[in-house]
Amino acid sequence: MFYGPRMSQEALAAHLARIADALDRISPPPAAQADPLAAPAYHWQAGLLTSTRDFRPLPLALLTGIDAQKEAVVGNGRRLAGGHAAHDVLLWGARGTGKSALVKAMVGALQNEGAAIALIEVAADALATLPRLFALIADTPRAFALFIDDIGFEENGAEARTLRSLLEGGAEARPANARLHVTSNRRHIVARDLREQDSPINPRDEADDKLALADRFGLSIGFHTVDQDNYVAMVAAYARRFDLSFDAADAIRWATQRGSRSGRVAWQYVVELAGRAGKPL
Repeated sequence: MFYGPRMSQEALAAHLARIADALDRISPPPAAQADPLAAPAYHWQAGLLTSTRDFRPLPLALLTGIDAQKEAVVGNGRRLAGGHAAHDVLLWGARGTGKSALVKAMVGALQNEGAAIALIEVAADALATLPRLFALIADTPRAFALFIDDIGFEENGAEARTLRSLLEGGAEARPANARLHVTSNRRHIVARDLREQDSPINPRDEADDKLALADRFGLSIGFHTVDQDNYVAMVAAYARRFDLSFDAADAIRWATQRGSRSGRVAWQYVVELAGRAGKPL
């Protein structure tokens, strides 16, 4: 086709319209939002709700050494699932101590009790789209634990401002059936710079501003480094669950080689045991 003076504007427009129609016909249809009542767990990313392929949280009983944390998170989740007032939750502390596992296990345990609750894992870069998720689930007769894992960013970053707005004071309030469950390796989420003490602004005021984001969570729950006895108890609980025998000294050597004692390291050791025994988990 010749696109020059010989083709009128009307003909060119008609030709381009036919091309656009043809492209529309061969383009895949936009992905549909998952039914928020149909699955036990979902992902939220790029403005799309998709159901997880296989949601298999650990049983609560396997999470040892964190009884107080379990009681607080499960109690809050049970209130949320029952349609009562519930908090947003910040779970902070040492790596591998069960923060993420507890959020998933709480949802799984309440589902086993028959509660109408689901997990929605939210990508860290999808915070700005959460109002769209709120609109999608607000009228759903089900509770949702919105799970944002391993978050950390600068205080003045766009993500921090977005999260602060979502937690309190934003134009788009969270629906009553949804609460945030955020994990972080830092208690205050954002970095704190001691050089601020040289600022002419009152240092206490700056520190208070730094804490403003973490303070917006109704529940702030700490997870701490595991001692040797609790680590061995974690290994023992996993081993009993999967009918595996283990030697405590060998389990301690495993942790020593990795320079860490945690629930994650205990689980990795049990995976090693299962592999040695030729068993699946």
